[in-house]
Amino acid sequence: MRRIMPKIYARSLAGKEIVTMGGTVLGELENIILDPETGRLIDLLVKPDPEIDPARYRREGKLILVPFSSVCALKDYIVVDEKRAER
Repeated sequence: MRRIMPKIYARSLAGKEIVTMGGTVLGELENIILDPETGRLIDLLVKPDPEIDPARYRREGKLILVPFSSVCALKDYIVVDEKRAER
């Protein structure tokens, strides 16, 4: 039986903290990149927390890119699998 996920609106994600499964705060969600042809979510654009090493991640200017495929949960925080989030 397929579980139906509740709807999540993009505006409710703005400013949410991005946290790894291990509890490390990566930063704050700034924006989302999607493929306009398929509508598929590609990356989260994240303002990095000063405590992390941004060199471990792909970059776009001052922001880090976290693949949407690494997202494990969307609740009070956006939880990501750090192994899939790094370069």
